[in-house]
Order: sequence, then C-alpha cells, then structure tokens
Amino acid sequence: MIPASSFAGKRVSLFGLGGSGIATAHALIAGGADILAWDDNPDSVAKAAAVGIATGDLRGADWAGFSAFVLSPGVPLTHPKPHWTVELARGSGVEVIGDIELFCRERILRAPEAPFIAITGTNGKSTTTALTAHILKSAGRDTQMGGNIGRAIMTLDPPQAGRHYVVECSSYQIDLAPSINPTAGILLNLTPDHLDRHGTMQHYASIKERLVAGSETAIVGVDDSWCAQIADRLERVGRQVIRISKRLPLTDGYFADGGNLMEAADGRYSRVAFLDGIGSLRGQHNAQNALAAVAACLKVGLELGEIQAGLESFPGLAHRMEQVGRKDHVLFINDSKATNADAAAPALSSFSRIYWIAGGLPKEGGIEPLRGFFPRIAKAYLIGEAAPGFSATLGEAVPYEISGTLAAAVAHAANDAAKDDGGEAVVLLSPACASFDQFKNFEVRGEAFRQAASAIDGVKPIGGPR
Repeated sequence: MIPASSFAGKRVSLFGLGGSGIATAHALIAGGADILAWDDNPDSVAKAAAVGIATGDLRGADWAGFSAFVLSPGVPLTHPKPHWTVELARGSGVEVIGDIELFCRERILRAPEAPFIAITGTNGKSTTTALTAHILKSAGRDTQMGGNIGRAIMTLDPPQAGRHYVVECSSYQIDLAPSINPTAGILLNLTPDHLDRHGTMQHYASIKERLVAGSETAIVGVDDSWCAQIADRLERVGRQVIRISKRLPLTDGYFADGGNLMEAADGRYSRVAFLDGIGSLRGQHNAQNALAAVAACLKVGLELGEIQAGLESFPGLAHRMEQVGRKDHVLFINDSKATNADAAAPALSSFSRIYWIAGGLPKEGGIEPLRGFFPRIAKAYLIGEAAPGFSATLGEAVPYEISGTLAAAVAHAANDAAKDDGGEAVVLLSPACASFDQFKNFEVRGEAFRQAASAIDGVKPIGGPR
C-alpha cells in the first residue's frame, strides 16, 4: 500500500466504494487523513464500514471542512451530467481528484526520481502496459504495474528511488489527475469512445492529451489525425515529443518496417528491435504497442539487448490474441476480449487462413465492418444469438455453419483446420460480440475456449498468461 500522506491531518470525502475505492480509502487512512466515504449502493457502504472505513451520507456533510473530494473514476464527472457529489464539491470549492492523482502527489513527496511510465489511448493500452512492465521486470528492474489494469494504484509498493511504475490510465482517471507527471507519457491512438461520458470527441481528446502534456517525454502515436495534432501542438510549446508509427516511415521517431522496429533521427535509420517470430506480438497493432514500450524503456535507461529479450519472452495477455495451443500446423488463438467488430479486426488482420469462431450477443453494426477480412476466412463457425444475423452478412462470401455452442464450434473448426493443406491454419475465437447470451463475461468465454482446445487430442499448450 502507498499511504496517502499528502493529506495527513486533513479531512477528505470519498465517493465510490468498489475495489479501488476501498483501496484508496485505506491509503488515505494509512496516510493520516480523516475521511468520510459514501456510495449509492448500500451494500458497498456496509462492506466499507465493516473494514473500518468511516461512512456517512455526503448529502448532509459539511463540505466546507473537506480539503479534497476523491471520486471513483466510474462516476460521471461532467457528462451526461455531473454526479450530485461533484456538484456539492464544486459548490464548496473543494478540489475533485482520483486515485491516480493521489499516487502522483505521493511520488513527488517521496521519490520524484522514481521512473513513472503512464499509458493511455483508445486501444492497446493494456497490452502496452503489460509489455512495458514485462520488459522492465525481465531486465531485473524493481517494477510496479497497476492503475486501469491489474492492481489499484494505491495498493502498489510506496515510491522509492529505482522503483519503476508502469500505470495504465483511462480517460476517466486522467480527468481526475490534474497534476499527472510521468517520466514517459504514452498516447497510443484516439478514436471515438466513451462519448457518453465526455460529450464530444474534442473533449475526450483533450483529456487524453493531459497525460502526455504533463510528461517529461511525450511518446505519441501519429497514425491518426487527433494524435498527430497533439504531437505537433506539444512540440510547438517546447515539450519533448517522440513520435511513433506502425505504418509511416518517420524522419524522427520510431516506426515499424515489417517486423523491424526502426529509429529515425534526422532521416537516418537504424534497427532497435524486431518482432519476427514473436507469436504474442503478431500484427500491426502490436507493432505500435511494442514501439511505445521500446521508446519508454529506452527513456528510463534500458539497453537495447534487455528490451529485445523482454519482447521475445512476452507471453501476451489472456483473452487478447492469446496463443492457447498448437497441433501440427493448426494454431489455436483465444481473442475472447474482442467484443465488437473493431476489436476483432486486429486478430483477423494478423492471420491468412482463419477458421473463425464468432457470435454471441450482437453489437450494433454486426460484422459488416469486417468485410475486408473475409478473404482470410476459410470458414466461419457461428454461435449464440448473433448467428442468424452474421450468417446473412457472410452470405456467399464465406463458407459458414451455425454451430450454436462454443464447444461444437471448437470441435468442428479444429477438425476442418486439420485438413487444411495451405500452411498454418488458425482456429480463432474472436467473437465480435458480447458474451452475455451464453457466458457470464468474456473471461469465462475465453476460458471455455481454452479448455475445449486443450482437450483436443494432440494439442500442445503454448506458454502464456493463465
């Protein structure tokens, strides 16, 4: 735990008593703050009270006595309208912050030299966070990973010299962290997302920009116009900017050239790392993730050899193009996290002979946006409520069957792929759907695929996340 000593002796209000909220409350108490916590869910309030957290309805609190208001990132700050607690805080002139802000203040107080890498973006931030932390750990660095991935940030070990922090930040968390100041700030990409909570794309982008604007070095993916403009804007005001691109040869920065990761300096190129043969980092999207990790790790002092070793040993994330097993020329990939068409596109773009398991609870737009990948699909195996609609979209363009269940789909796909004599064949679960018609969540769905694939006679497991 990181005691939030920056609020020692002060009174602090807190709203949101889920897992991270409870952790934040304990950190504040450990740091000497006098807190009053609340939640709209009575069960959450009762659980907090049971573990020694002072609770009370903030509607009747004396807001003038609070030094700060700590808000859970899941609670609306601005859109569709501010939560009632936010209005009370602002009405009394109380600053509204979150747990990332608490961490930033503790780092400045305790060990401002402790390397801090913060990652955001619409897509890829979890993989980039996990990859960066893995490279640091495999190089023997004292590494702490958390934030929007894994552990709540205030449950990490306290800042000290030489301790490296790798933190995934959602837009909600950045919005509550006005003094965020990473050593290396990464902005991967921007596409419309969470506009119900941010109102406009412009507002969403401005929030994401704060992370890199406050960083010592801003690492910005420039493959979309929003991020390219942010990189230009930061450079104009004198910030140190490193541009990365998964598809453009840059004159300065880092870019991907096939499986090679290149550094460009004044138009001169040199290879800094390579991804060929690294199954967990297939695809152009992972090239961008790896470029960001390489740039950040170089910033905090790693050598190229250490970085390459970390790339090669990265196991990937569970349920995100996870290599489950192989039988002869057939590779089994669990991409259960792909809960809509956009999320399924990276996996479909990464293989050429695909036996595609898709379906579940359909999302708006279905799989029509994936039509460009249909030539890569040898056959589709459709499951769940989406099966009739998906079959209509596939039409005569892709052979398909309505398998109904995931177990049947895995068995049939594996049998068909085994007969494919066109090189590597991939049995791919990338559903482009929510899981809730047949499974509790995408994790349970992915585990069911993993078990079904592993149960096939002759399938050898591939080391990866469990």
